[in-house]
Amino acid sequence: MTAETHLQGVEISASQFFEIWHHYDSDGNGFMDGKELQNFIQELQQARKKAGLDLTPEMKAFVDQYGKTTDGKIGIVELAQILPTEENFLLFFRCQQLKSSEDFMQTWRKYDSDHSGFIDSEELKSFLKDLLQKANKQIEDSKLTEYTEIMLRMFDANNDGKLELTELARLLPVQENFLIKFQGVKMCAKEFNKAFEMYDQDGNGYIDENELDALLKDLCEKNKKELDITNLATYKKSIMALSDGGKLYRAELALILCAEEN
Repeated sequence: MTAETHLQGVEISASQFFEIWHHYDSDGNGFMDGKELQNFIQELQQARKKAGLDLTPEMKAFVDQYGKTTDGKIGIVELAQILPTEENFLLFFRCQQLKSSEDFMQTWRKYDSDHSGFIDSEELKSFLKDLLQKANKQIEDSKLTEYTEIMLRMFDANNDGKLELTELARLLPVQENFLIKFQGVKMCAKEFNKAFEMYDQDGNGYIDENELDALLKDLCEKNKKELDITNLATYKKSIMALSDGGKLYRAELALILCAEEN
């Protein structure tokens, strides 16, 4: 079955949802934009018509919002909100625990308990189980394992069997995913280490809130196209959610600013 055929379904399974996303996110950057988004909208309308189904109110609002613009961008969350997806799987994208970047960072810190910089399959399974429990939903362990595997297939961009911070951040709505802004300003390991030492002015091995403020102000000034200084407080609050009692250590800041593996 093709991705377009899946769009005809009254309810889409988790596996079918993955196939649809993988098909239309043809460049694998984690978003549908430009021609990808326009192709999806066109084929969604055609598939529903072919199946004798009207667009749902959510689909119609989506088409009205993105159908006439070439600069729109959606992530997996936005797609999940318009497709008639299997209920339990959909909860992962609607969970109130991940309603902002700050909430997401705090959640990441909880599940990356060993500060490895990634979440492995077992940690991801625990993460998904907790999300369902918060939504008062119980599912069989076999189904949870299936969802874990699908989530890895969806988000594991480099296919290493684990999720990095920026990969799991795709659970956030596009407008809340502030990490997108930092993709264009990441440094190599050497540059990052030099910057960390420069802003860790007292040399205590971590950056506090004031030192982070100075670092981000300079980044905003140097990268005005990617970073908006009016959002400085939001950037800082989200990043400090990774800190240990106000102490932002090198490994945690590297998740945001360092382009190489740490």
